[in-house]
Amino acid sequence: MPRTENDTWDLASSVGATATMVAAARAVATRADQPVINDPYAEPLVRAVGIDFFTRLASGELTPADLDTHAGGQSPAGMSRFADGMAARTRFFDDFFAAACDAGVRQAVILASGLDARGYRLTWPEDMTVYEIDQPEVLEFKATTLAGLGIAPTVTLTTVAVDLRNDWPAALTDAGFDPSAPTAWIAEGLLGYLPPDAQDRLLDTIGELSAPGSRLAVESVPSHHEADQQELREKMKESTDRWRNEGFDLDFS
Repeated sequence: MPRTENDTWDLASSVGATATMVAAARAVATRADQPVINDPYAEPLVRAVGIDFFTRLASGELTPADLDTHAGGQSPAGMSRFADGMAARTRFFDDFFAAACDAGVRQAVILASGLDARGYRLTWPEDMTVYEIDQPEVLEFKATTLAGLGIAPTVTLTTVAVDLRNDWPAALTDAGFDPSAPTAWIAEGLLGYLPPDAQDRLLDTIGELSAPGSRLAVESVPSHHEADQQELREKMKESTDRWRNEGFDLDFS
């Protein structure tokens, strides 16, 4: 689901709904018998968005096995595999921040933060500052929802309400970001939505804003031959067709 030049979205539709699906997967992973992550705020955030399918999944009323089991067995593109993948991805970026803090980095930037709750659930050094960049409506929704539940940040958390297609470096600097200090950057689940030239610009800009000692973690999806992409699309369609029997009504194509 690539971005277009002037598109808009919210957490219940289009690109934004993928952030809600990822949060639902984190809630599933948190309930696992031997969880590799702990995100207690994923479920309440998903519930607040209000998409019934994802709410049931996040709460445990609906399980990945319910969605994946069919006559041919489990789909390779099914919800169980997706939830496991999101658990591993989340743990990777959690550990990345922990290692950065251990190395003395004291500012972090989360690009396109969505429903990421690391500023609320991770343990940070007292002198740490975390900057979250995303669209104003997304940041306000998350902060308002968690505040309403009595949940406070565990770090000095600064929100930077700007679309990454706009002048986000200026907005970040205006918010207090210090480009002369080492920074830990993450772009989790972001690059796949950007065309190649936009990816290059983003990475170049991060480099320009990064002092010595900075570090960057990204999720990069390898390119596939068209035949492989078509096979993956067919598997995903097979999965989502089954999900629709449980009320899934979004188009992720």
